[in-house]
Amino acid sequence: MTSIGTGYDLSVSTYSPDGRVFQVEYAQKAVDNSGTAIGLRVKDGVVLAVEKIKHSRLLVPNSNKRIMTADKNIGIATAGWMSDTRHLVKRARDEAHSYNSVYKSPIPAKIIAERMGMYVQAYTLYSAVRPFGVSTIMASIDKDGPQLYMIEPSGQYVGYRGCAAGKGKQVAKTEIEKLNLEELTVREAVKEAARIIYTAHDDTKDKLFELELSWICDESNGLHAHVPQSVLDEAIEYAERALDDDDDEMEEDDE
Repeated sequence: MTSIGTGYDLSVSTYSPDGRVFQVEYAQKAVDNSGTAIGLRVKDGVVLAVEKIKHSRLLVPNSNKRIMTADKNIGIATAGWMSDTRHLVKRARDEAHSYNSVYKSPIPAKIIAERMGMYVQAYTLYSAVRPFGVSTIMASIDKDGPQLYMIEPSGQYVGYRGCAAGKGKQVAKTEIEKLNLEELTVREAVKEAARIIYTAHDDTKDKLFELELSWICDESNGLHAHVPQSVLDEAIEYAERALDDDDDEMEEDDE
């Protein structure tokens, strides 16, 4: 059995002897090298947060957003290649529009997650295409309440209470597991999401980053929207204060 892709990674339609599809694993690696993205599903809504790495000080602030709207009640946060992100967001918008045209109602979260998962999975079947190098976190509120799904480069989609993707996903998952998501409000979740992104951020590798935050809740009238600037500033202040407190505790332990 081979543990490397030699001879078996030339085509996405080829399995290795131990049942692996290396091109899909390489696509996942592209996700793991991207900024962290998380989603939190709480009792009264859903919060999305992204660590958008700034590769240059010349970039225009708030440009090249990694959190986008697929439908009025559906938000998408991604980790991975930005070009693939735009393609999948366009596909999600087409799916939402098609469903609404036929059934005259907004597309349910589970249906759009299933359709997007099938679309992504189709790009793992044919040698003429490559897998998408992006993990997609989809948030929505429908008749069943707040919903959160993540679609991976393999096409697998799973519903979550909280999820994370990107280079800081392990740290983020650990922090998310500490939260009582069923009791949190959206306002509280916004602050916790900011804290988690700041905790997962690695200053030694990426000095500059922007925090993106969006929500779907009663305050946004059930629509997906970026949080107001005042709420964003408050969340950033909370996150920075939490980091300073952690640093102080570490210094006291060292003494």
